[in-house]
Amino acid sequence: MSENKDEYVRKLEAKMDELKADMDGLAARAEQAEGEARKKYQQEIKNLKARLRELEEKLASAQDADDAGWEDLKQGLGKSWETWKKSFSRAKEEFEKAYREGPKK
Repeated sequence: MSENKDEYVRKLEAKMDELKADMDGLAARAEQAEGEARKKYQQEIKNLKARLRELEEKLASAQDADDAGWEDLKQGLGKSWETWKKSFSRAKEEFEKAYREGPKK
């Protein structure tokens, strides 16, 4: 079971790394925004980073879990990942929509 846990953790870490890179791109776009839009985007990125830190903490706990507690942690990790991914996707869609529409006059 330890091998399955390690494989799961590695896959989740790889997915998180991909989304972190996407988040860096969003942060760069946020810096190009102006006024209230910029503040809104920066706050959204701050919130996403806080949720990501929580997920990373859960992932660290999962790596230290024994086989008996692994299944419970895996389930919680999966839910946390899905929540974070949905939040990120929603934020990314908002950023892209605003980027396409340009600044509001």
